[in-house]
Amino acid sequence: MPDNLPELRDIHLPTEGVSMFPPAYGWYVILASFAAFILLFKLFQYLRLKSKKRYALNLLNQFPQNDIEAAAQMSLILRRICVLKYHEAAALFGDAWIKFLNDHSKKKLSPKAAVLLGDAPYISSKSNKFNAQDVAELRKFCIEWIGENL
Repeated sequence: MPDNLPELRDIHLPTEGVSMFPPAYGWYVILASFAAFILLFKLFQYLRLKSKKRYALNLLNQFPQNDIEAAAQMSLILRRICVLKYHEAAALFGDAWIKFLNDHSKKKLSPKAAVLLGDAPYISSKSNKFNAQDVAELRKFCIEWIGENL
C-alpha cells in the first residue's frame, strides 16, 4: 500500500474574516419588497381617504341647490361623517351639534344657516321660513367642512 501521507497538507484558516458586504441579491429583493409594500400601503390609505371625501361631496351634489329637503340631507351627510370619524359627536343635537361643527371648521356657520341645519329634518318642504340663499350658504359650509374633516 502506497504512502499518501506526504501529499496531505495542513488546513489553513483565512487571514481575514468573511465580509458582510456586499450582501447577496436576495437581501436587495427583500429590501425592495419591503419598500414597495410600505409605498403601496401609504397609497392605499391616501386613496381611501380621498374616496370618502369624494363620495361625501358627490352625495352633497345629488340634491337640488335651493330645497329644504337638501338641507335635511346635508345634516344627514354631516352626521354620517361624524359616525365615521368623531364617535362622540354622533349623538349631539341642537346647539351642541352646531358648536361641534363650528369647533371643527375654520369658517363658522352663520346663525340663520345654523338654525336651518338644526331644523331642516323637521321642516315641511312647503315652508317659507328659509330661502334659497340660506340653503346655498349651508351647502358652502358643508363642502368646506367635509374638505377639512375628511
